Amino acid sequence: MRKILLIVFLMCAVAFDFSFAVRSEEDACTTITVGKLASADGSVITTHTCDSRKDRTWIDVVPARKYKPGTMRKVYLNTHITVSVYDLSKQELKGEIPQAGETYKYFNTALPCLNEHQVAVGESTFGGKDIMRSDQGIIDYYEVNRLMLERAKTAREAIKVADEVTKKYGYIDGGECFTIADPNEVWHLEILGPGKGKKGAVWAAQRVPDGHVSVNANASRIREIDLSKPDYFMASENYKSRAIELGLYDPNSGKPFEFCYAYASRKSLASRRREWRVFNLIAPKMDLDPNGENFPFSIEPEEKVTPQKIMEIYRDTYEDTPFDMTKFMVVPEMDDHYNFTGKYVKSPYANPFMHYDMMPLFKINGGWNHMGERCIARYYCTYATIIQVRGWLPNEIGGLVWFGWDNPSMTAYAPLYIGIETFPESYKICGRPGFNRDCAWWAFNRVADLSAQKWGDMRHDVKEVWKKFEEETLSKQKEIEEKALVLYKKNPKKARKLLTQYSNDWMNKMTAAYWKLGDDLWSKYTGKF
Repeated sequence: MRKILLIVFLMCAVAFDFSFAVRSEEDACTTITVGKLASADGSVITTHTCDSRKDRTWIDVVPARKYKPGTMRKVYLNTHITVSVYDLSKQELKGEIPQAGETYKYFNTALPCLNEHQVAVGESTFGGKDIMRSDQGIIDYYEVNRLMLERAKTAREAIKVADEVTKKYGYIDGGECFTIADPNEVWHLEILGPGKGKKGAVWAAQRVPDGHVSVNANASRIREIDLSKPDYFMASENYKSRAIELGLYDPNSGKPFEFCYAYASRKSLASRRREWRVFNLIAPKMDLDPNGENFPFSIEPEEKVTPQKIMEIYRDTYEDTPFDMTKFMVVPEMDDHYNFTGKYVKSPYANPFMHYDMMPLFKINGGWNHMGERCIARYYCTYATIIQVRGWLPNEIGGLVWFGWDNPSMTAYAPLYIGIETFPESYKICGRPGFNRDCAWWAFNRVADLSAQKWGDMRHDVKEVWKKFEEETLSKQKEIEEKALVLYKKNPKKARKLLTQYSNDWMNKMTAAYWKLGDDLWSKYTGKF
């Protein structure tokens, strides 16, 4: 009974202490990168959880285009929140830049994720120091993302595109990490503004070794930069000089220049804990300190990494670790006759997706604003991507996005080949304006929100659905790719048609299954909360 009284006391205490402000960094993502020798099949992998309450919930294919000399490209702010497909009329127009003679086909997720040349991009915000914010320019990080996929055929070309457009037209956003892959390699590009009154950008990029895995979880991770190794490091011309000019680094201090400390920080335990958890799940024998400030930039996994392993990591909520937010949420255990057994067990209502106004009840060892742990899976995730790029296959087949709507802990991932020509209509509808049965995202969002109400029980119903899809899609991957490859050699157009039908069938099946699952959860548990 003491445990019950303690919980009641804490709940009452919260009524008198609202000193825990809601964190300002609501948009925050986790990206994992895998070199080609670290993956099970030789894929290079980059990923992204789009953890945001406002990013749009539609996706479509932007086709390749050619332009006449002199054509100008409009530059907007916040293209990630446009409600209607391709309708930028309500976004702020910042200016125009010369259009490329040719732009490439890409998947237009809120942050575009893959183009026809198998250049893939993940993203994670790290903010950086306020002094680095520039008021001179027109390019935000969404446009950087879009421009890279419109104009680059390799990861290194994408970094060059980012350098050229921000140098000439000015970067006006906070610190961002883009994890950029092609069939040969994967890089982390960390970029910030150059400071008030200055036009351009400050950036550094570090390559993940082919046999390694890396992570970014909303904290700058690039430390010392060795430009004598161009296959592993790149940087803007001002990457060090700007820090000296702003007093962020003293070259006479005797200390090495470290990008992450000069322009950002490593204070966020919520970020560092996710870094630890990703490494812990792929190389537990390393026994890294979960409270550590710095981990290796990348590590060698104990077993080769598969997309399924990353799906598992993205579902992680620190369960059965000391950082499990639900471990104190206990209730008396009852036998079949509703007699108290003398034991306390985790409540079926305990869930790791509490809103921030509840977190003071269960705070443990840090997290954002000391409001409890910030685990990898988030209830406000818009979508997650796990992208394989593979050089031994034609681009149309080699570029594959495993795409899941909403909370990664409860979603099913559809296989989206870059060769596909369109998406189902339900994927082209934004769900942000309100509940919509025609919008695919709402099917998954409703299941995630419903199942969090009685997580201990409902999670098993949800798992039955996503596990079935996961096993089927992964088991059929080799078969469909072999079939598409044979067809591609004879008729690429027919191969694209096959892949379009295949991917669209899975998207439609999963959406229908999640609508049914939501109805089943509602009818099964109504009146039993």
